[in-house]
Amino acid sequence: MKADPTQQQRLLELQALDTRLGQLDHQLEVLPEHAQLAELSTRAADLDAEVVRTTTERSDVQRELGKAETDVQLVRDRAARNQQRLDAGVGSAKDMQALQHELESLARRQATLEDEELEVMERAETLDSAVARAEADRAALAGQQAELTANRDAKSATIESDRSQVAAGREAIVADVSDELLALYDKIRTVSGTGAAPLQQRRCGGCQLELNQVDLSRFRAADPDEVLRCEECRRILVRTPESGL
Repeated sequence: MKADPTQQQRLLELQALDTRLGQLDHQLEVLPEHAQLAELSTRAADLDAEVVRTTTERSDVQRELGKAETDVQLVRDRAARNQQRLDAGVGSAKDMQALQHELESLARRQATLEDEELEVMERAETLDSAVARAEADRAALAGQQAELTANRDAKSATIESDRSQVAAGREAIVADVSDELLALYDKIRTVSGTGAAPLQQRRCGGCQLELNQVDLSRFRAADPDEVLRCEECRRILVRTPESGL
């Protein structure tokens, strides 16, 4: 392949910019905030599940507490009616005795129900605290996520700005390189990571191997516009004042 020596020199500039673009892309990918946000997302999912679980349990206990309160009130109301009848003294002695026995039974039943109601109330208070704690933890975590997201976006914006400038510089160089030479460069870069390398001190700047005498003789005899290729890594070799030819 033939290409103007100036175009070949431009390949080294292009390679430097492509290397810089790769570095910037890597910086975007490995921002620490990415991993931190992923970890917080997992924790947030766990806390969301905890909020749902404790809220559901609290609702169940609140219904249980409502039933317990109703049962206690029913017994109290019945006991109050019986006490009124007993106090009024309306009825036979047998009826009064039966009312007295029922009042005693209702008192025991009320004591049992009130103990059960107290136990449910304690569980409700515990769950209230659990819900409040889970919601507070989730809110605090959301704050951390927002802060990390803002930091990530700010860093990303800076890197993207740098990348846009580098990409613009690359486009300017690409305009000075022939389509054929650019296609060869891009093909090699896709395989090797770099498409062009300087020839310095008889050594390939890509694979760092020193050229043998046969290759050196051939390169010395080559026309200035001939595109040289490293026989080992196949990168485009660009002549420099330090090539040693």
